[in-house]
Amino acid sequence: MGWWAKVMIPDRQTMLARAAAMRRAPTEPELKLWRHLSRSQLDGHKFRRQAIIGSRIADFFCPAKGLIIEIDGDTHDMQQDTFKDERLRSQNRFVTMRFSNRDVMENMEGVLEALRMTLSETPDRWGKNTTPNPSSEEEGLI
Repeated sequence: MGWWAKVMIPDRQTMLARAAAMRRAPTEPELKLWRHLSRSQLDGHKFRRQAIIGSRIADFFCPAKGLIIEIDGDTHDMQQDTFKDERLRSQNRFVTMRFSNRDVMENMEGVLEALRMTLSETPDRWGKNTTPNPSSEEEGLI
């Protein structure tokens, strides 16, 4: 039995509460990147912070492109992250991009250029005028 079978998936209310708490107390790298992603500043693409996608909370999510952005500290388990990323790709066709805290803090232009490139190469999931807006209670829920 794999590690994923042993993990209890929190209920929806628990996930919403965790995501809201994470939005209220972002890490410094998350806050720095959000300054470039908020208000559709990155080439007009809308992003959500701390978006609930299945049983995980993504740092940032562009619903129109299905692009997940994760900012990883030193404690991330690369093998586990790779498994989760591949599962989301195969089940939902979501693309995950990972950047280290150091990348964001020291090479923001490189991070933004990589994001622009991926966003331009990724097809839209739906028409430009049909992006769903979640209620404030469900911000980021997928």
